[in-house]
Amino acid sequence: MATDARTPRPLGDLERLVMEQLWAADGALTVREVHERLAGTRDLAYTTVMTVLDRLAKKKLTERERDGKAWRYKAAAPREEMAADLMRDALDRAGDRREALVRFVGQVSDEEAALLRDALARLEAREG
Repeated sequence: MATDARTPRPLGDLERLVMEQLWAADGALTVREVHERLAGTRDLAYTTVMTVLDRLAKKKLTERERDGKAWRYKAAAPREEMAADLMRDALDRAGDRREALVRFVGQVSDEEAALLRDALARLEAREG
């Protein structure tokens, strides 16, 4: 996904909880369905869940469609795409992108480093 108006900022705790429910769902969910799914983890008012979903829709992190009188919400992008957008946004804000990348790579595990090398090799093969 290209950087656009939908480039996310880090999610707050409630936003993350709600997005987790949307990512885990097979389809779009109503506010009531999200509220019921969260009932086991947090004691939240229905109106709080409604407000969070509305905020996420305004941030273009969710898409919503009418279903009678209710709205059905789904994540606008997969979790991995959102994570990539957050990383790119962090680099954009870092000032010295090279230094930020060097520091990031210096903190990854051996397994993550291998994944990065593999991803770079696949990109080079595609471009070459």
